[in-house]
Amino acid sequence: MAVQYDYQAIVIGSGFGGAVNACRLAKKWPAQVMLLERGKRYPMGSFPRKPHDMANNFWNLAEEPRQRPANIDTKDMDGMFDIQHFDHMDAVVCAGLGGGSLIYANVFLQPPDEVFDHRWPQTCKKADLQPYYQVAKSVLGARPVPQNSDPRRQIIRTGLFENFAKHEGRESQLVDINVFFGNDFEQPLDIGVQQKNRYGAVQTSCVYCAECDVGCNTHSKNTTDLNYLFVAEHQYQAEIKTSMVAEKIVPLNEQGQDDNTATGEWGYRVYWLDLTNNKVQCSAVTRRVIVSAGTLGTNELLLRCRDIYQTLPLINQQLGQHFSGNGDFLAFVINADKPADPNYGPVITQKIDYNLFSDFDRSKAFILEDASYPNFAAWYTEGLKPGFSHLRALWRTIRVFIQRFIGGATTGKVGYAFSQLLKGDMSFNSAVLLCMGLDNSEGKIALDSSGVININWPYKQNMSLYQAILDMGKRFTRWAGGKHFIPLPNWLWPMRSNVTVHALGGCRLADEPSQGVTSAEKDKFGQVFGYTGLYVADGSLVPTAVGANPVATITALSERVAEGITGITPDAEGEL
Repeated sequence: MAVQYDYQAIVIGSGFGGAVNACRLAKKWPAQVMLLERGKRYPMGSFPRKPHDMANNFWNLAEEPRQRPANIDTKDMDGMFDIQHFDHMDAVVCAGLGGGSLIYANVFLQPPDEVFDHRWPQTCKKADLQPYYQVAKSVLGARPVPQNSDPRRQIIRTGLFENFAKHEGRESQLVDINVFFGNDFEQPLDIGVQQKNRYGAVQTSCVYCAECDVGCNTHSKNTTDLNYLFVAEHQYQAEIKTSMVAEKIVPLNEQGQDDNTATGEWGYRVYWLDLTNNKVQCSAVTRRVIVSAGTLGTNELLLRCRDIYQTLPLINQQLGQHFSGNGDFLAFVINADKPADPNYGPVITQKIDYNLFSDFDRSKAFILEDASYPNFAAWYTEGLKPGFSHLRALWRTIRVFIQRFIGGATTGKVGYAFSQLLKGDMSFNSAVLLCMGLDNSEGKIALDSSGVININWPYKQNMSLYQAILDMGKRFTRWAGGKHFIPLPNWLWPMRSNVTVHALGGCRLADEPSQGVTSAEKDKFGQVFGYTGLYVADGSLVPTAVGANPVATITALSERVAEGITGITPDAEGEL
């Protein structure tokens, strides 16, 4: 008896890779594609902002033995931010419909040719990926921040970084960002005006609130739920299930029964936990599976299927190898003489090149990008000012309040007192330095004794890169007249633990199983060696660090995975 399939494809994860494949496969097989996402939907205006809600905006399943902060490790939480701690590397990933696109920094940047070295298969060189980069750029609406005479479009920190680049003898360039300023790139909508995008989703012309990385409440970010996923669901009837945690993947035999010795010829059964129904286990039968749970999620799911459940025993020993944090490094210049105003504008607007795009030097190649943080975080920063310097101003404020209500002091004096209290403007004169570069991509992801992943990150082997970034940060501090230069606190000795928001690798593309986990052959692109119909489409495919923001490369590779599955070449102009 022929196997009765519930779906032609099940996609696990809704970030860039999952969204691309959900859309493309649903176009090929309307109403026969299901997507599973562990996080929630976030309609316009639903991202948390109140202190209580932000404090609970983290992801945790209480039964999982992960390293979590003490205040959340014993309770179930379904917030956006999933913070994971590993050996010398911490990672921040996102749970929610749209995956990492909900909190990414919007930048669409192709790496230079030199990145695509011998570790990249011949079918994955930059020239081969160029058509897919073009498709991704069109769909994601990448463009520089508008430049015109409207004073609200002037971003102080962009000019600050431009001037630093000149001081360094380098060039600052505006980067393409996936942010909505209206459908007409030449005539941007006024700030705050709403319009349906080309795919039918309502968005708001960017309001410059600097909240890109904590979820955009105006839907000005071009997140995947507003393009690929929107079309998949509304035009091609893809079934999108949120609050569902993928548990395991089991191949089927000819009779449609779970069979750990099968290789996918007859499809798969996918098991997941329904968080909306007491974590009851559910399952469905599908012809093919596309694993797009993000680098960490995909590696963990496949490692568990191979080593714990033993449902996918043929996945080779390259799984989890060649992990990269993409050279991510974050630092702060505090209380400088030159204003930065890091609480205004899209989170990133420009880049400065250090031996990545020109004068290439793999040992220390990185880019410096300006970064912002939300207004509500700026108030917290002001609260961190040294106490003694503000006691007098604080007392003056209290005294004037008393005089106002008892002695009849004018309201103007109260306003003046507030001005004195906030005088000094630590946040306005502080800059955020966001760097990423070419680490050696030699981290290792493996399951620990509890069955959750750990990453062994060889930070000492990457010190030439980190030191080049630190030296640049110190020069920036001196040039700007900053009072303090502060790398992320967890970088301080003896921890030396970096943080990545761009985890890559572990299922890298290769010509043969001895070199990677997934096939680089055109018609089988992204298919796991040893299995038919089991694909990976996310950052775990990437063979090495790319130095630049990886969204463009992940999306391009995922478009190519979808083309291999469907046989349909994507439209260069971005039609879905």
